[in-house]
Amino acid sequence: MVTVDADALSQVLSTVDLRVGVARRTSLPAGALLPIPHDMITLVYIAEGSVHGHPPLGDGCRLDVDPGSRRLTIDPQGHRDRLVAGDAFLMLGGSPFALEAEEAASLMVVDLELADAASQLRAVLPEFITVTGFDALEPAAAALAENMGLVDPTTCPVRQGDPLICRMMATTVLLSLIRAWAANGCAPQGWPSLSNDPFLDRVVEAIHEEPGRDWTVERLAGVSAMSRSTFAERFRNAVGRSPADYVTEVRVDAAKRMLDAGRPVSEISRELGYASDEGFSRAFRRRTGMTPSSWRMAHRTPVPA
Repeated sequence: MVTVDADALSQVLSTVDLRVGVARRTSLPAGALLPIPHDMITLVYIAEGSVHGHPPLGDGCRLDVDPGSRRLTIDPQGHRDRLVAGDAFLMLGGSPFALEAEEAASLMVVDLELADAASQLRAVLPEFITVTGFDALEPAAAALAENMGLVDPTTCPVRQGDPLICRMMATTVLLSLIRAWAANGCAPQGWPSLSNDPFLDRVVEAIHEEPGRDWTVERLAGVSAMSRSTFAERFRNAVGRSPADYVTEVRVDAAKRMLDAGRPVSEISRELGYASDEGFSRAFRRRTGMTPSSWRMAHRTPVPA
């Protein structure tokens, strides 16, 4: 079994910040197909019945739990394409894919959109994650998954507070699914690593731990134990952006969470290392197209009348 460093796993999971988490319950008669969008992240929980993939899910680690004994069996080269009630499936996009109902099935489908910094999950996770027996491994998260979407949205108006609640529930289920997959032996050797370079991983971890620090290229190079020029080139090649751009991305995502929590713009600006509120607002606007105050207003959840 491949063991995963708990701190490294927590670091990856701590970056997960959903912009959108919209759930819907889908009923499929036997033989019906459910296309999965290839340009977004989709989480599927099998509430009833069974499904299989088109193309087949292929090779991949499977976690099977006997509900009676709660005994866990891990097959790192699992070939079981059939998913049944209680199983969960995460598709990170990239290839056309569809699920076909083998018998009448009820699925909870959640379309997810990650915030910028959390998009690094696409770099460190495989194209799909399957956790069979998710309901036995993570019963609380499975209960959330089963009750996230309306059976028939046309007959039950969505309450004003539902988008925020759904996003929080979707985050919980997503984190539980990734943790179950990783902590129970399905992660590849060396996972999680954004860069596949332990020296650069130190840098990424340091930025997330202290986003407000004065992260010059020289200081980051020191963390990586490399020269300035070598570090800058290796970081860009591994992560796909410059160190400065990555620092800004992490800061802006941290700012969004702070704005959601109701913290003042001036306080956020100081904590994230900006010399002035104006400098913070400019950086935030370049990244999001909105000022911090405008972003807060646009993402504020209305209070039901």
